[in-house]
Order: sequence, then structure tokens, then C-alpha cells
Amino acid sequence: MTGAHRRTSGPGRVRATTRRALRASGRVAAAATRRLRRVAGEAVVASVPTTDPAAGPLPARPRQRWAGGRRFVPGRHPGFGVLVIGTLMVLIVAMLGVERVTGYRVLPDQFIAGLRPPPKKFPVLPASPPVGIEIDTLDLRAPVHTVGLAPDGAIAAPEAARAQEAGWYDQGPTPGQNGPAVIVGHVDTSTGPAVFHELRELDEGDRVEVTRTDGSVAVFEVNSVERFDKERFPADEVFGDFSRPNLRLVTCGGRWVGGETGYADNVVVFASLVQARGA
Repeated sequence: MTGAHRRTSGPGRVRATTRRALRASGRVAAAATRRLRRVAGEAVVASVPTTDPAAGPLPARPRQRWAGGRRFVPGRHPGFGVLVIGTLMVLIVAMLGVERVTGYRVLPDQFIAGLRPPPKKFPVLPASPPVGIEIDTLDLRAPVHTVGLAPDGAIAAPEAARAQEAGWYDQGPTPGQNGPAVIVGHVDTSTGPAVFHELRELDEGDRVEVTRTDGSVAVFEVNSVERFDKERFPADEVFGDFSRPNLRLVTCGGRWVGGETGYADNVVVFASLVQARGA
């Protein structure tokens, strides 16, 4: 069970359109930054002597030309370096402002290392398997048991008889530990909706609470809801983030194709730990 696509109507469409626009702005800013750096580099080269006793002859300076009665050398007019640096900083500050307002990253990391504010603080909990899950937005309250690997190497789904329960993948982190804890559940059965039937209805900012064996409650905040074709499931994106405690809720979605595949897609909720109670 793996995949999901951001909702395509209402606020979801607005967010998707905004994300695309911001990414495009980021590409423009990155391209402008590269051009400015290249021009600045040319200005520095133009100011270096054409000979070096230790290194031998260097490439000749650009050909000088006359403009308005004065000799002009590209990259050598007064204040050029200051102008380049100032323009670059204005671009970076503007894009950082866009990121702060929208929450979307639009600047390449290599250009602003150390300039972004640190991420919001979060707790990290010791290992403790989950026993229950609650999502008030969906009016969902269900027990959680453990699942392992299926014979084909995928995460095993809960047994059909336990379709109203969720299954925590016991080969990964427990909810609240560093890394992505994975909880799977059926979307429906032959008799009706199952535990994760409404999972695709979650929105960014919704809360998911997971009760653990030690009595603590790990509170996660939804970052996004995505849908992926089962044949092209991005395992690294879903299961590879160990930068902080994360949660992945996984069920089926998309069109019904039958056979062993069932539904063509997987719906995945991406969430991050923001609070812990009773820890």
C-alpha cells in the first residue's frame, strides 16, 4: 500500500498552483544568481594583472574600447562589484520572504546555506510501539497492531478480518522515534469502508495522534497528502527521511484494477511530530 496525489479541487488546487508558481520563481532566482555570479567573476578576472612572475602569462584582458571619450574596460567601472553583491542579496532576501509567507522552499540550498531560520523544535521519543490512532478531523479512532513484510517484500496489509484496525510496520521506527514510522490500513473491503477510507480527505495542518504502549501520545501534523502509482512508488521519498520523527499513513487509492493489485495507486499522508503528551 503506497501513494497519493494532492487533492485537485478547492484549496488543494490553489496550493498546487501556488507551489508551481513558487518553484518557477525559485528557478528564475537561481538562474539570475548564477548569471550574477558569473558576471562578478568576470569583473574579478578583469581586475587581475595580465602577468604573474610566479605563474607566467595569464589570459589577456578584454579588449578596451572608447566610449564617450574615455577608455572603457568591461567589469571595471566604479561600484560594479557592490552593485552585483547588492542585487544578489536583494534577490535572496526577497525569495526568503516568499518562503516565510508561504511555507514553500523556492531557493536552492547551495545559495543560502546558513540563512534560513532553524526548523521548528520538535521532541524525539524513545521506542514504544503504537496501540491506537486518532484523527479528529475524520472522526477516526482505531486500534493499531503490528505488521511485518509480505511474501513479495512489501509491507504487509492487516488481515481482512481486522480491516477496521491499522497496522504499524514493526521493522521501522516507532511513532515519535527519529525517522518515518509507517502505519498502514485498508481503504475498504467487499462489505464496505475500512479504517483508512477517508484518509485522502486530510489537509495540511490536520493533527494525527498516536497512542503508544508506554502511555504517551505522539501528536503529528500533516504536511501533505500524496498519491502514487503502485508501479512507480517512490520508496526513498516515503521511507528515507530520518531528519526528524515522521509519520506515514498508507492506504490504497485511485481506480480499481482488480487482481492482486486491487487499486492502482497508494495514498500516503506525510506528517511530522510536533508534540508529545505524557512522555
